[in-house]
Amino acid sequence: MIILYGIPNCDTVKKARAWLSERGLAYTFHDFKKHGVPPAQLARWTQAAGWEKLLNRKGTTWRQLDAAAQAAVVDGASAQSLMLANASAIKRPVVDWGDGITVGFDAADWAGRV
Repeated sequence: MIILYGIPNCDTVKKARAWLSERGLAYTFHDFKKHGVPPAQLARWTQAAGWEKLLNRKGTTWRQLDAAAQAAVVDGASAQSLMLANASAIKRPVVDWGDGITVGFDAADWAGRV
């Protein structure tokens, strides 16, 4: 079962959901705003993809953090702490394909998975 993690009003998440639906692929949507970020999953994603890839430093949430909070993110543990407190700081979508994860939407990469 494919699980797509993200925020429903995120444009990239909308594209990803449409892509899956257009191909008739069944998936479960995990809304960070309603259900939070599962700490065990975040740890797994950080290990699989790396905290640098998972942390969205281009988004509004990151830009709104003060310089001290940004400077405090120096490793996987500090990044996970920030992402647990601010789900919007996670690059979206995170997709659990059952045999691995992807971070962000890449139609070409996804097509090779299905």
